[in-house]
Amino acid sequence: MIADVAHDGVKTVRIGSMLGDGIGHEIVPATMRVVDEAVDAEHGPSIEWVELPLGADAIDTHGTPIPESTLEELKSLDTWILGPHDSASYPEPFRSQLTPGGVVRKTFDLFANIRPAAAHPGVRAVSASMDLVVVRENTEGFYADRNMFLGSGEFMPTPDVALAVGVFTRSACERIAREAFTLAQGRRKHVTIVHKTNVLAMTTGLFRDACRTVAVDFPDVAVDEEHIDALTAHLVRRGGDFDVIVAENMFGDILSDLAGELSGSLGMAPSLNSSENKAMAQAAHGSAPDIAGKNRANPTALFLSAAMMLEWLAGNSGDARLTAAAHRIRRAVDGALESGVATADLGGRASTSEFTETVIARAKRV
Repeated sequence: MIADVAHDGVKTVRIGSMLGDGIGHEIVPATMRVVDEAVDAEHGPSIEWVELPLGADAIDTHGTPIPESTLEELKSLDTWILGPHDSASYPEPFRSQLTPGGVVRKTFDLFANIRPAAAHPGVRAVSASMDLVVVRENTEGFYADRNMFLGSGEFMPTPDVALAVGVFTRSACERIAREAFTLAQGRRKHVTIVHKTNVLAMTTGLFRDACRTVAVDFPDVAVDEEHIDALTAHLVRRGGDFDVIVAENMFGDILSDLAGELSGSLGMAPSLNSSENKAMAQAAHGSAPDIAGKNRANPTALFLSAAMMLEWLAGNSGDARLTAAAHRIRRAVDGALESGVATADLGGRASTSEFTETVIARAKRV
């Protein structure tokens, strides 16, 4: 909760900044500059950035990729930005442990992962009319790093047998469904429930039934259902027909990556992890170690994630200037892309810094 409030809105917002690994060292500082410019252009609150150690650098300085001091500091902050991390490259035992992002999600019960996918002007897209949001349950399902209070949902009783446990609870399914239906009310009032009940009748059946129960409270929202495998084909063929898609953890992860690429590039796919009182902006893509430090990364996804973060803050604080700043960021990004300024993954020639400067310049005047 934002505590420092002036009579005309929020006075100061304290935001955590975790660079992570790889291209995170380039795109997180770029995002901080864009946020500062957009908020300042709206005469918004003062932004206080609090940089916190996380990732490979934190192993060197603190002996762990996610120090306790970072988690403690996050508790006192209004919101956070997390850069991508490359836990697969960490030395053991850290490589086999819960990822830094996973620790943050679990510590603060960031149960909702909101992942928009929309085509942008000036960007070639497989699905040029796509404008949807995948609402992904972020704490349970089939992912072994998220579905156990202690231990892992994946284990091997013998070297030749591997088992996994999926966890679905009605309470978790209903709360993510409520997020999806609430979001749909502010969009085109259409929710698609994703399941695989012809094979996973009990687990994804519980997810489907919980979503149906919540749907009763939203009579103005149209509801349909799709099996996960059929939906992947439908997204490719007619991605523009979907509005809000609600899915369990793994299905939501796969669908949102697919939708991000269909709408232009995974490098443009934003994401917000949130609970009722905490939120973390995090791009859907990874750390891209192959281009790290080369000034080639596309920062768009994190720019748009930060815009989502500002809107979340506005909802918690009632400060409309933060909503206006979020809209300013989106207009600046779209203006840059439409003018032909784009990074290599979009077929352009702009470097990370060149694209960032273009967005900042536009954020001053849009």
